[in-house]
Amino acid sequence: MIEPTLVYDDDCGFCTWWADYFDDRTAIRIVGFSDLPDHPDLQERLPEHYEECSHFLTEGARYSCGASIEEALRRYDENGPVGNTIEFLRNFEDYGQIREWGYRQVADNRDKWGQVMSKTPPARQTADDR
Repeated sequence: MIEPTLVYDDDCGFCTWWADYFDDRTAIRIVGFSDLPDHPDLQERLPEHYEECSHFLTEGARYSCGASIEEALRRYDENGPVGNTIEFLRNFEDYGQIREWGYRQVADNRDKWGQVMSKTPPARQTADDR
């Protein structure tokens, strides 16, 4: 059985900041791309070009790109305002396209966002950072 898992680019400071945010506040397992060889059960469930975005895996589903962050946020605040807003927005036909457009805008500008929110990625950490 696969526990809810966020798979992310652990060579990105902005991505690492978000992964740590979820790790500190949820029961979601966090796995970086560089750790996937140690998790063949996860890697086989990812799309061919999985490095293009983050993924959220559950026992019965795979959420990719914007849907992955959306699902992690929904689980972070399942019965709160964030979770309720996500559930509400999912009722609109164009919401998925808008969500993915927003994800791509942020993902394609991670270097700029990383100037505001960033953490040394595991793939770049030295012994002093650990």
